[in-house]
Amino acid sequence: MNTAAPVLEVENLVVGYAGTPVCGPIRAQLYAGQILGVVGFNGAGKSTAARTIAGKQQPIGGKSKVHGLPVNEDSIPFRRQVSTVFDEDIFFPSLTVREHLLLVARGHGVADPEGGVDAELEFFALTSRSDAVPGALSSGQRRRLMLAAGLVRPSSLLILDEPEQRLDPVMRWRVAQRLRSYADAGGGVLLVTHDPDVLESTADSCLLIDEEVRVLTAEQAAKDIAGR
Repeated sequence: MNTAAPVLEVENLVVGYAGTPVCGPIRAQLYAGQILGVVGFNGAGKSTAARTIAGKQQPIGGKSKVHGLPVNEDSIPFRRQVSTVFDEDIFFPSLTVREHLLLVARGHGVADPEGGVDAELEFFALTSRSDAVPGALSSGQRRRLMLAAGLVRPSSLLILDEPEQRLDPVMRWRVAQRLRSYADAGGGVLLVTHDPDVLESTADSCLLIDEEVRVLTAEQAAKDIAGR
């Protein structure tokens, strides 16, 4: 039994739009060093649940807490602890790849922002595109830039919505290993994914969102989504 306080607590969370539930109730706890996968059919409510847990939309019922505090995306302590990557290409059109990452690194107090950015550019194979603006990037390069921005900064909770999208198989494997390393270093990860290989190679446990929400092992959930 884990006696430490959870990084993330989700208590009877019901999510949806305009008062109409999409899924729930969701109950989960995520501790430092763990990756919690989230899987289900398209439209089951996976992304909606992740966005609600990240504070990007209001719940219909229930609540989520990060380090014991209510989720509040406008709160400075929350933003210091929580890094998110969703399927939204939101960039400053006149800033280069490198300038974007430096803005994030410096804004979050990275001790060596230049070195941190160089490492992310190399990891995500963006060094040769570091002086390009987002509009000149391919969709896969923009996805890698978003992931780099989510990882270049310090955090204790990482929330990702299908990070494998638009990545080639080698980069999918590298990102999966990076997430496992993040957790092994003491972070918590909430990972929405459709990829059974990514799920099985990273997650400690999994929420299967269907007509009801069930907790499965990563192996059970990977077999479930591979068979759909």
